[in-house]
Amino acid sequence: MSISLIVAMAQNRTIGVNNTLPWRCSEDLKHFKALTMGHHMIMGRKTFDSIGKPLPGRTTVIVTRNDALQVEGCLVAHSLPEAIKLCANDAEVFIVGGAEIYAQALPLADTLYITEIRQDVEGDAHFPEFDRHAWQEVTREVRSQTEPQPLQYDFVTYRRR
Repeated sequence: MSISLIVAMAQNRTIGVNNTLPWRCSEDLKHFKALTMGHHMIMGRKTFDSIGKPLPGRTTVIVTRNDALQVEGCLVAHSLPEAIKLCANDAEVFIVGGAEIYAQALPLADTLYITEIRQDVEGDAHFPEFDRHAWQEVTREVRSQTEPQPLQYDFVTYRRR
């Protein structure tokens, strides 16, 4: 099984503000959907709450400390290792946030799919620091948008060296 992290992050590593994305980028959402479709997605409970429902065509695994949490249509785990075990039959598992889950999963990851927003953005959730020398960039797709807000960004794939 391959463990992949998928994230959109600003230059200053911001990934969220008030439990939402701090930008609107429909191409990034399409990119996310194309990569994760048919796979398991592991996320923290707050990330799940921000999405609000299981996403179609994927298996949602929620990591929570709440022993009583049950969510219709989702698998619930109480640790990242337990969540990964629930995905044993999937060739590629996606870690989709938030910050705490990314920090726990980064040492286990084989691939990083990062939408690099080419600006600093204010926020209260950040992707963990990581040693870029430990990763090799394998693809980069330069993108931009003017609506609903001007944004310069790149879809970048990194593989662990």
